[in-house]
Amino acid sequence: MESKGSDEVEKLKTKFMSVWHNVKYSWALKSKTSFSRNSPVFLLGKCYHFKAEDDDCPEDSAEGSDEDFVMGNVEAFRKDFVSRVWLTYREDFPPLPGSSLISDCGWGCMLRAGQMMLAQALVLHFLGRDWTWPEALTLRPLDAETRTTTAAKRLVASLEASLQGAPKTSSIGPSLGPQAQTLGSAEEADAHLKETYHRNLVSWFGDVSLAPLGLHRLVRLGLTMGKQAGDWYGPAVVAHILKKAVKEATDPGLAGITAYVSQDCTVYSVDVVECHKVPSSKETSDETPESPSVAQTSQPSSAPTLPEDRAVIILIPVRLGGERTNPEYFDFAKSILSLEYCIGIIGGKPKQACYFVGFQDDSLIYMDPHYCQSFVNVSTSDFPLQKEQ
Repeated sequence: MESKGSDEVEKLKTKFMSVWHNVKYSWALKSKTSFSRNSPVFLLGKCYHFKAEDDDCPEDSAEGSDEDFVMGNVEAFRKDFVSRVWLTYREDFPPLPGSSLISDCGWGCMLRAGQMMLAQALVLHFLGRDWTWPEALTLRPLDAETRTTTAAKRLVASLEASLQGAPKTSSIGPSLGPQAQTLGSAEEADAHLKETYHRNLVSWFGDVSLAPLGLHRLVRLGLTMGKQAGDWYGPAVVAHILKKAVKEATDPGLAGITAYVSQDCTVYSVDVVECHKVPSSKETSDETPESPSVAQTSQPSSAPTLPEDRAVIILIPVRLGGERTNPEYFDFAKSILSLEYCIGIIGGKPKQACYFVGFQDDSLIYMDPHYCQSFVNVSTSDFPLQKEQ
């Protein structure tokens, strides 16, 4: 009886903590970002300058190629930045494996940062670095009033759900792929194909148990490494979880992708080449993964995976200081973020992890997962991409 009572207390405590985190991160306001017009801005290997004059990048800054240098075009930078996949805390999704949690608020930021980094790798591979989302500049930013109203609604809904003990769940549909449309030109066909890739790519990160790279899948893999839903995950652990998630994914669209995690901060080129050449276990093994992919149609039929389409995602866990980043590593981090094939940096400390994508001078540009949004059902063919950008 005593054990049963303790379990009930823990469940009630978990529910109220979830309510508190949902409210706390729903009220978080974005601070206004200020950029200098006198210094170049680097975003995942591309260099932007907001000056109208035809000046070159300062010599002491990380260098980008001439074709990656965009002069005086703020809108181009905005479109590029907004086109990155932004994954944040969510609430009201189906319970996570091994728990009754229906939100990752307050603990899942490193997993979300890792998802964003992996999403960028897939965008780079399938769509290319020059790709931008056509609707990027049409998004309406969330202002303080919108966030406050949303937070108040979530507070009431979360309290009611906690007291009633009946969390809201959504049904999972069988298909993600949008219907084919009749296209009038080669340009339209190419744009449609890329948008199909984009939508399917985003669906791989859905908060459902069938999504190959979704939170539920990552938490399930974390259980094999001693991590529970509700624990804080370090960047090294997340790197190995991502590697395993990619390896075990059965979706045809991910068949040519492998991930390599360096050991002791050292990348062995022989191992990377072997990862690229040797088919992964998901292509050759008869073993059945713990859960199937979200949909077998997420790879467009007009673009099958070819041998030359294989790619290796290289992840390098490294510590850049103790409680704070050692200033000696600043130039190193900036040089990494200026590389053409850089997919970003994830890091931080408990409950403060972010996804770093660029810099200006000595200030880093990052995408923050610490904002709670509602669950999006990616099983529908027209799920809103605005919630993921």
